[in-house]
Order: sequence, then C-alpha cells, then structure tokens
Amino acid sequence: MTESLIAEIFEPLQSMRLIDPHTHINPLHAASSTLADILGYHYYTELAHSAGLSKSQIEDPGISPKEKVGRLVPWLATLENTAQYNWLLEMCQVFFDFEDDRITESNWESLYDGSLRKMQSTDWEQTVLARSGLDQVYLTNDFDDPLQGFNTRKFVPCLRTDDLVFHLTNPAVRERLQKATGVSPQSSGTLRQAIGKLFDHFKAHGVRACAISLPPDFSPSSVSASAADVVIAKVFRGSVLTADELSVLSRFVFWSLAEFCVEHRLPFDLMIGVNRRVYEDGVFQGQDLFDSRVSLLQYKALFNAFPRVVFPVSVLSETSNQELVSYSWIFPNVVTCGHWWYSNIPVYIERDTRSRLQAVPQTKQIGYYSDMYKLEFALPKFAMYRRILAKVLAEDFVIGRRWSVEKAVSLGKTILRGNIESIFGKCD
Repeated sequence: MTESLIAEIFEPLQSMRLIDPHTHINPLHAASSTLADILGYHYYTELAHSAGLSKSQIEDPGISPKEKVGRLVPWLATLENTAQYNWLLEMCQVFFDFEDDRITESNWESLYDGSLRKMQSTDWEQTVLARSGLDQVYLTNDFDDPLQGFNTRKFVPCLRTDDLVFHLTNPAVRERLQKATGVSPQSSGTLRQAIGKLFDHFKAHGVRACAISLPPDFSPSSVSASAADVVIAKVFRGSVLTADELSVLSRFVFWSLAEFCVEHRLPFDLMIGVNRRVYEDGVFQGQDLFDSRVSLLQYKALFNAFPRVVFPVSVLSETSNQELVSYSWIFPNVVTCGHWWYSNIPVYIERDTRSRLQAVPQTKQIGYYSDMYKLEFALPKFAMYRRILAKVLAEDFVIGRRWSVEKAVSLGKTILRGNIESIFGKCD
C-alpha cells in the first residue's frame, strides 16, 4: 500500500520540469567532456582519498582524463554503500546506456569509451538538459564575471560575493574590483559606489539573487561610515589590517550588499556555517567542514533590519536545521533552502524535509538545489530528492492526515518549483 502510494505521488513529481536555483556550472562548458569530469567531482575524489587513495595519485597534473578515471575506479568498491555512488551509477545508466549494476576494473573502459562518444556529440549539453527536465540553471558568478557568451535566460546569473566580503585584503581581489567597476575605492562612499556598479551590471544581465557562504563566527551588523572609512583607506593602500579591522571591513561590505538587495529587489542567499581548510591535506574541495558553534542568532540584526529582503538560508547540520525551521516559522523574510553539502544525503534530507513540511508555511520552502559543477548531476540528485519528498508526502500527509493524493502532489510541486519562481522570479 505505502509503496504504491509513494509511486503514485512520485510519478507526477518526477515528470515535472525543473529550475535548479543553486549550482556551480560554468555556462561556457556546462556539460562533461569525459567521465573524468564526473568522477573528478569532489565527492568522489574526497571519498576515494578517505578510503586510502593518495592525494598525489588523484591530483597528478600529468595524467590524462582516462588515466585519472582508471586510478579512481578500483576505489569505487569501497564507495558502493554511499548515496554518491548511487548518483554515479544512475548517471551512467541513464546517460551512457550502462547496463551493469557495478562499475568495476573489468567494465570501466567500455563505459569510458561509450560515454566519450556521447559527450563528443555537438548537442550533448542540450541532450542532458532535456533528459534532466531542466528549464533553468542558476549560476554562482564571480563579482567581476562579464556575463558574456551564454544564454542568461537558460543559465541565470547570481552574484557571488564571498571575495568582496572576506578577501578585499588580497591585492588581486582589489585589482579585479577596480577593473570591473572603474572605481578606485578610498572611502565607504566610493566602495559603495563600486559595489553599486556591480549590482547594476548583474541586474542588466538578469541576475536573480546575491549569494555568499559564511563561516561559523560571522555576525553581521551595521558599521558607521566613519569607522569604515579608516579601514577602507588602509586596505586600499595595501596596509595590513588587524583582526578587529578585518571584522569592520567584512561587516561593512556585507551590510552594503544587503542594502543593495533592497534597492534591486533581490533575494540574498546565505549558506551559513562552513569552516574552510579544516583538513589541510585534503584533496581539492575536500578540505572544508562544519561544526556546531554556528547559530542563526548571529543573524538576528540582519533579519530584523532588512524585512524587504528575502533570505533563503542553507545550513549544514541537523541542529542548525531545527533552528532554521524556527526562524522561518517566525521571520517572514527567512526561507528554508535546499539540503547543503554534508546534509545532502537521504537520511538527513528526509528528517529535515519532514520538519520543514510540518512547521514552515509551504510558500517559504525551496525544496532542493543540486550544487552541481556539471550538468549530468542534476538528474540523479533531483531524483533522490523527489523520491524522498514523495515518501514524506505519502506517509505524513496522505496516510497521516488523510490528504488526497492530488493535494499532496500540489504541495510537492510548490516545494520543487513554485516557490523558486515566486521568490526569484518567473522562468522566462
């Protein structure tokens, strides 16, 4: 009974066209060129490294794509229990006509060669988009991205601001800002002028959000122009800042971003709680972790000060999810957003989804985003989420509350796509 009910709810959710509201896609090279682009995704390299494959073997700059895959394949046997392996297998079966139920040392070369033939077709990107049911893919663009050479209605720009908030002490970042805006900031006013030019540029190219990832110890608050002036003049002279001065600079830039989000009517995506370079000898993108010190209480001044800005918030742990549920319950401008990074495995997704659906208004939940670097990952990741969502809707709403299947499916569609369009804007 339950399995057939889940299947009945899953089918219309699975057939839906999607918008992916957060990815790391390069729109100039959106789809994979070889199987190495897929197996080189950090989930696989960091898991293989954790299981025993040396970093030097994974990141050897002299190896070919096929040799890289060959080095990773023997370690896949240690990963077969993971959700990430299931994504890989589903991708290979759907996109590359792979008929086996395991990727092994005896069959990987035929898989590699067969996938290469498909990826070399001129319409591969469009094939992946169509098979995945994707209407739009949101990007995370560097603040100085020219936003040229791609269809911004299909690949939607979003202004990523980590460098502006946390890395202006880096001369290269300051040079990029000056080159992108034509402004050489010396004060709070001229730095705001430069930031405003970035927003104008992105707005002219159809930007849908501003976004940033934030460490556990960051607490945004307003900074006076006079306090900011001293620090900004110092940093743009190339002087070294103290820890307190760094905090002033970061908080001033962050607060200015929120003010420009008001002006341009943009949501401000917050991904809260990541510690960078915890495992310093980890593979590329396999160094960052979270801890339990972060609290959304650190953001109360922000949420109170900007009631007209919608803040889609992503967190990394179950404890933080319960807090996020409560903040979205209370604050009209706080929205639960996806299942980020270390929360993106079925056991956590299911528990987090249940709590959100049981406590947060249905119009304030962005169900899922892929966080992908290559287009092929959208299909298995969204399939995983839709299976979990169908299960929760079946058990908690149709069985638990005696909802009709149609009503449960309607809720699922709101979570999967409707809220993305109501919060970020309609799909063109």
